[in-house]
Amino acid sequence: MIEQITDKTKLIAIIIPHTSSAPGIHFFTPDDFSQQLAYMLHPAGKVIDAHVHNPVVREVVSTQEVLFIRKGRLRVDFYADDRTYLESRILSAGDVILLASGGHGMEALEELEMIEVKQGPYSGDLDKTRFDGVSVENVVLPED
Repeated sequence: MIEQITDKTKLIAIIIPHTSSAPGIHFFTPDDFSQQLAYMLHPAGKVIDAHVHNPVVREVVSTQEVLFIRKGRLRVDFYADDRTYLESRILSAGDVILLASGGHGMEALEELEMIEVKQGPYSGDLDKTRFDGVSVENVVLPED
């Protein structure tokens, strides 16, 4: 089951658990997102037409990033744009998350191996503003 983390009506993150599976192509992001995220499951023999991507000028105003958890467990803390703590989730190996808006902080709960994909070019310190995050005793996780 795909999970969306929201702050009122604003999409903060999309989590795709490693157990998700459905035939075909499924886009999880609206067309106007600067980072597009889809899941694809095709049978053997499916042909994806050869193609090139046309040069299209795009304006990226805010950074969105995708994390692929390869090994370990990661707690992700979600924040509203005003840095108010919202809630947290724990991701495991095979999970994928799109961090779409708001803020986030993380803690590796086990040795962690992950891949991050985000827009470039990287602007160094201009790319982010750091702030004090939630303390461990105040972390809110969904009840199982």
